[in-house]
Amino acid sequence: MNTNNIKSKSNLCQTLRYALALNGNFYENARNTHKNRKLALNIVILGAVSHAIGSGVILLINRATVFVFLISLLINAIAIIIGYYFWTFTIWKIGQWLKPIDPTYNDLLIPIGFAYAPQILNFLTLIPLLGRPIELILAVWSLLAVIVAVRQGLDITTRRAAFICLIGWPLIQIAIGFVQVLEQDVVKWTN
Repeated sequence: MNTNNIKSKSNLCQTLRYALALNGNFYENARNTHKNRKLALNIVILGAVSHAIGSGVILLINRATVFVFLISLLINAIAIIIGYYFWTFTIWKIGQWLKPIDPTYNDLLIPIGFAYAPQILNFLTLIPLLGRPIELILAVWSLLAVIVAVRQGLDITTRRAAFICLIGWPLIQIAIGFVQVLEQDVVKWTN
């Protein structure tokens, strides 16, 4: 393994540790650089893959066909990634409305991408009887991380940051729940 791979794995682990700890200074110092943009997107993609794995195992237990299984994996992963961009967009627009001098949409993608770090643990939702509670805990943890990221990124109070983030969050949760219910219905329909 070359030193660049070791450094990038070290940076990813360190970034995940700070993001999971809701470290305000970490989010404040998330600069809009190519390296951080790539790192934030990698965290979102890892969260999407983790979510797809958790849902995929449940589909396998329910004996989904190979076609349904593969399509579901793809839809789950894409739903998380689209949710990331949509939530960032709603935060940016509402933040722009509340505070005229603010960062650009691209500036918010990095700290909000880092705030998706709890979603990397989404594969744990495959634990019987604990899947849904774990999913809710991870969703709230991500919400808290995004609130910290927005508070630091927009330089506003925690109350305002929570208001801004809570507008898009329920929509994301409803969309993810809808995808899961749809998957279950398709599995029942195809069996």
